[in-house]
Amino acid sequence: MKQRLIVTPNLCTGCRTCELACAFAHSVKGKPGRSRIYPLPTGHSEMWTPVVCLHCDDPACAKSCLVDAITRNEETGAMELDNDKCVKCMACVAACPFGCSLHDAQHDLVVKCDLCGGDPVCAHFCPTKALTCRPVAPTRRKAVV
Repeated sequence: MKQRLIVTPNLCTGCRTCELACAFAHSVKGKPGRSRIYPLPTGHSEMWTPVVCLHCDDPACAKSCLVDAITRNEETGAMELDNDKCVKCMACVAACPFGCSLHDAQHDLVVKCDLCGGDPVCAHFCPTKALTCRPVAPTRRKAVV
């Protein structure tokens, strides 16, 4: 079932638990990976905004990919990156207007949120529920008369 990661910035305290959970969920050979989510300070005391892939309807990252390594997972709705196809040209990193395609320098990989296969770990570990995951309701098309 398709899922939507819901971000409620006013609940985020900047504890960065989501980052830690994501990094461990995406470990490579026993080493934590680059987190696909990162809270940014808003400039106001104790107010943060978690930044994570929006899995756009018309994603710039996928359009910019020279080798079609970024495709939508029809089951989860996530835009997923196939690292076996990726040539690390970084076009998707430059193209994403939200800064959600990232380079993992430690593992030399391009990474982005994959919704953890439809069950985002970051949402499970968020102590304030600033991150939640909800099923996406199927859209109904109106009949054309």
